[in-house]
Amino acid sequence: MKKVWIIARREVESYFSSLAAYVLLVLFLGFTGFFTWLRGNGDIFFRKQADLEVFFAIAMWTLFFFIPAVTMRMLAEERRSGTIEMLLTKKVQTWQVVVGKFLATMLIVAAALLLTLIYYYSVSRLGNIDHGATISGYIGLLLLSAAYAGIGIFASSISKNQIVAFLIAISIGILFQFIAGILASDATGVVGDLLAYLDINRHYQNIQRGVVDTRDVLYFLSLAAMGLLWADYFIERKK
Repeated sequence: MKKVWIIARREVESYFSSLAAYVLLVLFLGFTGFFTWLRGNGDIFFRKQADLEVFFAIAMWTLFFFIPAVTMRMLAEERRSGTIEMLLTKKVQTWQVVVGKFLATMLIVAAALLLTLIYYYSVSRLGNIDHGATISGYIGLLLLSAAYAGIGIFASSISKNQIVAFLIAISIGILFQFIAGILASDATGVVGDLLAYLDINRHYQNIQRGVVDTRDVLYFLSLAAMGLLWADYFIERKK
């Protein structure tokens, strides 16, 4: 695991050494903060409830774009510049590179979510916030992020172009975010149950409500694992 941590640390340091990292963080915080506090039609002051339900709903959509923007360069840029070959010749296995990139993504997301704890503190000062529901909401965001990160790493492994990798990740995300739920509403029987299970919103909303079910946790972790396994396969095939 030492090599995984080295790769993750290198990736995080490289990410925060660029201006793009801070632009993305500002956009993430600005977007979630605006809809949480200032929108005027559904924000915290409009609802007059001491909770972060609005934030968790908005953060889900913000991460939908934020994470592919982070992962699009993870492997695509390495392949484009040829550094992936150099990296893999230094007694580093493919899975270590993939997991290291994934871990770096999760650390970046965790840093972004850590900055939003000011929302948690502010709301707790306004009223009696449900701490259990808030904690489960953050757990839901981390699990959702893990799934998006796995998908993003996979997308980055099959293209040398960062924009293409971003669009592939978004397209796969749309499949789980929209299409599965839409198709599930019209399907019945085993097919309907399968499509409903693939609907990422259903699992996220379960956790957001404060119910951290093992089935929902396994769903997100399975999506992340599948993305990483496919990324490992495609890199191995191109070695």
